[in-house]
Amino acid sequence: MKFNRVHSLKEIAGLLNCEFVGNEDFEVLGMNEIHVVEAGDIVFVDHPKYYDKALESAATIVLINKKVDCPEGKALLISEDPFRDFNILTRHFKPFQFANVAIAPTAVIGEGTLIQPNSFIGNNVVIGKNCLIHSNVSIYDHTVIGDNVIIHAGTILGADAFYYKKRPDGFDQLLSGGRVVIKDNVGIGALCTIDKGVTGDTTIGEGTKIDNQVHVGHDTVIGKKCLIASQTGIAGCVIIEDEVTLWGQVGTTSGITIGGKAVVMGQTGVTKSVPGGKTYFGTPIQESREKLKQLANIKKIPEILDKLKQ
Repeated sequence: MKFNRVHSLKEIAGLLNCEFVGNEDFEVLGMNEIHVVEAGDIVFVDHPKYYDKALESAATIVLINKKVDCPEGKALLISEDPFRDFNILTRHFKPFQFANVAIAPTAVIGEGTLIQPNSFIGNNVVIGKNCLIHSNVSIYDHTVIGDNVIIHAGTILGADAFYYKKRPDGFDQLLSGGRVVIKDNVGIGALCTIDKGVTGDTTIGEGTKIDNQVHVGHDTVIGKKCLIASQTGIAGCVIIEDEVTLWGQVGTTSGITIGGKAVVMGQTGVTKSVPGGKTYFGTPIQESREKLKQLANIKKIPEILDKLKQ
């Protein structure tokens, strides 16, 4: 998430009522999660296990719960609770905006786009030309949709990320201030859910086709011309490269990459990153030839046991 203007380190510390380390005029340009940070971004860290990763990341401002040596060219915001304070920043820079009409007045709808009854188009949504939005679709604030996109009934774009911190009294949600970005010529089936990024974008690449009842988690990036079949569940922060096929009821863990032109057969659990250009099956995931050989050999076990008894 980039801010609408440059802020100073002192300004941000004032918003959080926290101590800072660095020049008070140090430039702050935005805030992001660690996998998408750039120079000028704030990243938060609240566990010693991840201090080095945050301090060595591309982020130049680290919101941290302990005063540590500040790397050269960076600044620190010292917070008792970085998770809480990251939420404070999200509320400040991307507050929830109420809308009491079906199509928000700040939404931009391209020429030739048709929107069926009972759909909701939120604040600052941009929809391109010649799209078809079927009934009962909800498109949350700041979503960007390209040209020639078809979205079927009941689909929801831009719900919050499933991202929680366990507290003694329950779970504290990390607020989502990111977007969903749908590129040109994408098709999205009925009853799909695509969550917005926590601070960045959840992206569906050009020409990708998504079947009914598919879930795409926050900050996931799906490439061009992918095919994703019904009841697939894709976790957050997944990278799916171009021309990947995921057949029905595939499920993935978070933070992995599926290489270009990979084919993942139905009901596979994608438990790790896999190279492209191959076909996969099973849980945990394996190349399909190897997995099918194993299954064939398992079927032979009763026959082998009978021979041993003779």
